[in-house]
Amino acid sequence: MGQGLVLVPEGRQIFVSLTVNDNLLMGAYTRRDNPQHDIDAIYQRFPNLAARRDMLASVLSGGEQQMLAIGRALLSKPTLMMLDEPSLGLSPLLVQALFGLLKDLNHEGLSILLVEQNTHMALATAHRAYVLELGRLVLEGNAQDIAADPRMAAAYLGA
Repeated sequence: MGQGLVLVPEGRQIFVSLTVNDNLLMGAYTRRDNPQHDIDAIYQRFPNLAARRDMLASVLSGGEQQMLAIGRALLSKPTLMMLDEPSLGLSPLLVQALFGLLKDLNHEGLSILLVEQNTHMALATAHRAYVLELGRLVLEGNAQDIAADPRMAAAYLGA
């Protein structure tokens, strides 16, 4: 059974040959209860998905696919959600919305482990940060402190 850990992988990995609703049901596969209330909550959080619930996931935009991947993950009722490059391929407006959603989920009590190359957004969102370079840990600490670190600014933030 689930241990409260869920991954939203890079590239989203949705089931393009299934409908939006069936993709969401896949997220609740291991649950023993009726997930309909939580599916309804996902549709409230993501109205675009609600409008496309009976369409194949293959017709969704990149942003909608990311919403679907996150919604599917939330249906497993995780305590920790790991996201790998969630902003990959999204427009700047959708990236803003995505990181707003991640902040909201965290404020609602969900722990989030984020792997992200968009350092500005990641550091603005995170509480704690770890910076890897060629697989080695080079910086760690409070995200605000890391963002202000001159080494970070020079190497990653374009200062």
